Amino acid sequence: MHITRSILIQLVACMMPAASAAPSIAQTWDEQILAAIRIDRPHPPVHARNLFSLSAAMYDAWAAYDGVAVGFVYRGKHSAGDVAAARHQAISYAAYRILKERFALSLNAATTLAVLNAQMTALGYNTANTSTDTSTPAGVGNSVAAAVSAWFINDGARQLQNYADYPANQGGYVSVNPPLYTNLTGTTVTDVNRWQPLYVINAVDQNGNPTGSLQTYLGAQWLGVRPFSLTRSVSTSPWIDPGPPPRLNGAGDGQFRSEVVEVIRSSSELTPDDGVIVDVSPGAFGNNSLGENDGNGHATNPATGLPYATNLMKRGDFTRVLAEFWADGPSSETPPGHWNAIANAVRNTAGFQTKIGGTGPALDDLEWDVKMYFSLNAAVHDAACAAWALKRHYDGFRPISAVRYMGGLGQSSNPAGPSYHPSGLPLVADLIEVVTASTAQTGGRHQGLPVGSVAIRTWPGQPASPTTQYSGVKWIQASNWFPFQKKTFVTPAFPGYVSGHSTFSRAAAEVLTAITGSPFFPGGLATYTAPANTYLTFEKGPSQSVQLQWATYFDASDQAGLSRLWGGIHVPVDDINGRRVGAQCGRAAWSLASRYFDGSIASAPFAVTIRHLNQTQCELKCETVRGLYYKLQSTTDLAQPFVDDPAGFIHCVDSPSVVIQTITPPRKFYRYVRALAP
Repeated sequence: MHITRSILIQLVACMMPAASAAPSIAQTWDEQILAAIRIDRPHPPVHARNLFSLSAAMYDAWAAYDGVAVGFVYRGKHSAGDVAAARHQAISYAAYRILKERFALSLNAATTLAVLNAQMTALGYNTANTSTDTSTPAGVGNSVAAAVSAWFINDGARQLQNYADYPANQGGYVSVNPPLYTNLTGTTVTDVNRWQPLYVINAVDQNGNPTGSLQTYLGAQWLGVRPFSLTRSVSTSPWIDPGPPPRLNGAGDGQFRSEVVEVIRSSSELTPDDGVIVDVSPGAFGNNSLGENDGNGHATNPATGLPYATNLMKRGDFTRVLAEFWADGPSSETPPGHWNAIANAVRNTAGFQTKIGGTGPALDDLEWDVKMYFSLNAAVHDAACAAWALKRHYDGFRPISAVRYMGGLGQSSNPAGPSYHPSGLPLVADLIEVVTASTAQTGGRHQGLPVGSVAIRTWPGQPASPTTQYSGVKWIQASNWFPFQKKTFVTPAFPGYVSGHSTFSRAAAEVLTAITGSPFFPGGLATYTAPANTYLTFEKGPSQSVQLQWATYFDASDQAGLSRLWGGIHVPVDDINGRRVGAQCGRAAWSLASRYFDGSIASAPFAVTIRHLNQTQCELKCETVRGLYYKLQSTTDLAQPFVDDPAGFIHCVDSPSVVIQTITPPRKFYRYVRALAP
């Protein structure tokens, strides 16, 4: 089943009839990168970076023929007799070169490169044309690609090392915990608050590609990767820090325990047989405050003025479909790509108005697309930098380690009761219980489980035949718990805090809201229908067709985060703080991208501060924009001209820029000069 392709088609079809116009050349190349991602290894931060790099190249090639917009990396300006044709060609060469570079070492490079070549041929362009003569559109495109490549090549992602982490003796990640063997009972940890790599027999990634059995942290070096809009003063700190996750037997101990219980509770809701019916209509579900699950839906659909119809279904069908839908697999384009597919569906809706912020003149399709991709993918790239920096900084645990470890220790609710351990699982009636001789007997609620062990009522793992069977919910030993995932995948290969899905999704929702001028999907409703008994891949299901519905981009992004709780991948704090971080990423990326679009990036005010460090030194801090040029000047007398610092213009790659100056008589006045080019 090709789930992601179905998402694209059904979102378009269900929101409104699809527009008949051919896609712009920018959308053509966006679809090419999504296709390439789907047959590569699913590495979310890598592909967020790839999407942003492609988007920057396409935007810069477009802006090269515009008199107002400022390019992100390439700032040359050119003319052409037929600007539309020139842009079509320049964008194609720029996109083609970037995609060839990025997917040359991908898992299915031969297939992807052949498809890219075929796309250029279909467009009538010569793949062997590597000219950088900017009097031609091909030369402009090739020049843009070279500039974009040079900007990203040393951004900390270690692209030339195929995104491998640094060696341990150079600061590379080393787990404090031994691996958790998923085929064995329980686990041993040095620190349960920290991430524990898994050892999975016959392991595969989300796209079904075989991987090594022992997990290697994907994106461990992303703490040091250069973002688009984010700033920080300390290079080893997170870009955005919502504070640490709770710790067992440390700060937030009570919250840690309740979060683990909540994951078990969510796992107990993965059955269609418990008789629970829920209304997941936008009229009853969603419309949350940022970082909360406090919404009760939307009173009316603003497009129709009418209330949303009820959408009743079995809770266990809804939870299972939601978990798989947002899991982005099989054939995953990863969460950043998933939001590109959603954005394309929105854009392709018949009658969609291409007005920035919902006001002003309608843009032509190409201008809308290059600006939408640039801002959207700048936001998801920043979300990757922010989320993966937090993952590396806090090294947060995953639920499978916490549930198995605490459950293996015992129960922590009754010191006088059996199997007590102060770090065990809290007891919750009908959810977390201690097995007794009576309950372990044939016909007992914990039949067959070891007496004295802690049992949980939960999804017990994949059935023997996932296409014909479903597991429901059963009592199992807590130390054998599995998340709602395939037994050959289990949990992603990186720490939990914060949720990448939540961060990516909220960042994308912020940009789509800003650029369209409304948080609502076109028509006030987007839907996706999962057919009965054939949609799920982890097991058979759903038992009835399930229609997911969202009124707003924020409703969709919140459901993406919630899906990870039912999937057993995250605890609630990972989701909630991921949403908050994602909101900051999306808003900051849109604000900065907008200044490139209207050309104000070079003229907007910026701050310079001075701080005395000691008797002989002071710190000059300049609020910089990456990619622009800054020159420090000084004078001892404001009646006299300022003198350039010997370094002259410096191409800024960090934000803010910090310079330490020695204080010597006479005292000086300082200022910075900013320019688009040196």
